[in-house]
Amino acid sequence: MIFSILEHILTHISLSVVSIVITIRLIILLVNEIVGLYDSSEKGIITTFICITGLLVTRWIYSKHLPLSDLYESLIFLSWSLSIIHMVPYFKKNKNHLNAITAPIVIFTQGFATSGFLTEMHQSVILVPALQSHWLMMHVSMMVLGYAALLCGSLLSVALIVITFRKVIRNFEKSNNESFSFGEIQYINEKNNVLWNTSFISSKNYYMSQFIQQLDHWSYRIISLGFIFLTIGILSGAVWANEAWGSYWNWDPKETWAFITWTVFAIYLHIRTNKDLEGVNSAIVASMGFLIIWICYFGVNLLGIGLHSYGAFTLTSN
Repeated sequence: MIFSILEHILTHISLSVVSIVITIRLIILLVNEIVGLYDSSEKGIITTFICITGLLVTRWIYSKHLPLSDLYESLIFLSWSLSIIHMVPYFKKNKNHLNAITAPIVIFTQGFATSGFLTEMHQSVILVPALQSHWLMMHVSMMVLGYAALLCGSLLSVALIVITFRKVIRNFEKSNNESFSFGEIQYINEKNNVLWNTSFISSKNYYMSQFIQQLDHWSYRIISLGFIFLTIGILSGAVWANEAWGSYWNWDPKETWAFITWTVFAIYLHIRTNKDLEGVNSAIVASMGFLIIWICYFGVNLLGIGLHSYGAFTLTSN
């Protein structure tokens, strides 16, 4: 009873704190940076991480097994993983607004986990035979950590595309307002080709260019880390499947979508090896991966089919 109450309190505290943090981050993003608000948001992220950590530990002690056996527990662990990634920029000396982009995912996962949709899963139950294995910690933790990193990295790529697209539209509208002939435009382009970068990054464009470079840099690094976790998770899952079901790969819906996810981000990393395709081109592939991850993570749970259907949930009805 005590553990259940403590779990309920920690869950709602973490959700409330994250909601306040995203509000503060948006204020900092839209207005000039305020040191007090930035420090408050930093403390809020740390508080959220502590609450989610306490929630996982409480759940572990109460259920007597690693809290990764169903959708509710995996969502809490996903929120914990996202919180770690969300805190990384705070350890950097320079302040940036990457946290304002990743924070909504933390709110969504925590909000969905604490909503009425998963009420029946809040109570811990005995593990099904398929999950009573030492591979549970290795496989599921690596997969969820991989999902968290890939979600954050691909979301940064989505932001990169949006900002770049808006900048292109703004430059296009500005060029239409100029009354130049085709010959004059061609002459200017040829003469000022060397000075283009200098004029482009002047004033506000300098800050925007720096921010886009940060998005591209961090997106690549986080996705690379997530890809490693996902690869380890798939390999350990194959070994576990051979022990539990007698086959390394069964083309189960979950396995199939995990393979599709791995393929998409493998393509992304391959594209990144070409310097000419960095930036928007690779970000488009990562943006596709953002949607595929959610299909992989929630798809089987919504359908409730396949060998991984133990994590499925049913909507509560009055």
